[in-house]
Amino acid sequence: MTEQQFPFPSDGKRYYTWNRYLRNEFGHKVFKVALDAGFDCPNRDGTVAFGGCTFCSAAGSGDFAGDRVDPIDVQFAEIKGKMQQKWKDGKTMAYFQAYTNTHAPLPILKEKFEAALAQEGVMGLSIATRPDCLPDDVVEYLAELNERTFLWVELGLQTVHEKTATLINRAHDYQTYIEGVEKLRKHNIRVCSHIINGLPLEDYDMMMATAKAVAQLDVQGIKIHLLHLLKGTPMVKQYEKGMLAFLDKDAYIQLVADQLEILPPEMIIHRITGDGPIDLMIGPMWSVNKWEVLNGIDAELERRGSWQGKKYEVSQ
Repeated sequence: MTEQQFPFPSDGKRYYTWNRYLRNEFGHKVFKVALDAGFDCPNRDGTVAFGGCTFCSAAGSGDFAGDRVDPIDVQFAEIKGKMQQKWKDGKTMAYFQAYTNTHAPLPILKEKFEAALAQEGVMGLSIATRPDCLPDDVVEYLAELNERTFLWVELGLQTVHEKTATLINRAHDYQTYIEGVEKLRKHNIRVCSHIINGLPLEDYDMMMATAKAVAQLDVQGIKIHLLHLLKGTPMVKQYEKGMLAFLDKDAYIQLVADQLEILPPEMIIHRITGDGPIDLMIGPMWSVNKWEVLNGIDAELERRGSWQGKKYEVSQ
C-alpha cells in the first residue's frame, strides 16, 4: 500500500488518533487530567428525569476522575501526579468528565473552569456535557474560552435511535443533539460525539446507523465506547430481563473497523474502546484487556487493507 492510498502512516495506525492529533498541535505528549467538579445531571436531579442513564455508574461516568470533595487544584495535582508516572514529560488538559459539566449556574462554571486553567502547564480544557444543557449564556462563555484556550466540548449522543434512547433513559431526542452541535459550531467550538456500541436491543445495523449519522454531523471528533455493565446501575435489571446481550470481542473488533471505514478521514478518533472499574464490572470481561482489543482493531484494518474513511461518502 502506498502512502497516497494509506493516509495515516506516521504512527502505524490506520485511523486519526487523538494522540497523534495532540502531538501535531503541540509537538509533544498531552494527557488529560480527569476532574469531578461536583455537578449533577439533569436526568438524575429531576430537571428532565430521574435515575440517570441506565448504563451510568454512581460516579456519573467519572469513575477514574478526582474526588469531588476536593477543590479543583487538589484534584488536579493528585491525578496529574498519577498520570506522570506513565508520561513524565507530558503536558496536560483539564478534563471535566463526571456528570454534566454545564449543568450549573454560569458563575459556578466559571469558578471551576478558571481554576483548572490556572494550574501550571495546562494546555486547554475538555468539557463533557449533554446537548440539552447548553443555555445561551453558557455557550457565550464557552465561545470566549475557545478564543483564549484549546477547548473541546464532548457531547454524549450514545445512539440516534429514539427507542433505545428511551430505553436507557437518555431524556433527550436526536434533534436536541443536532441543535446542541449547531450552537457550539456557530462559535467554531470543537465537538466530540460519544456513541456506545452494545446498547440493549441494538443490532449491527442500528449501531452502524449511529456511526453513519455522526459521520455526517459537523463534529470534529468521536469517542466510540463499548457498553460496560457495572454493578449498581439500573441497566442490571434490563440485563436480568434478557434485554442486553454482551458483544463478543471478535464482533466488536469487526464492528469498530466497519465504523472507522465510514467516518470522515479528518475526524479525530478520541477513543475506540474503554474499560470500567474492574471491581464493578459484570461484563463483557474481555474488555479489561484493552490492548488486546486495540491491537485486534489494528490487525483487522491491516488484514482488510483498509483505513478510516475508506468508505466515507458525503451525504447529498
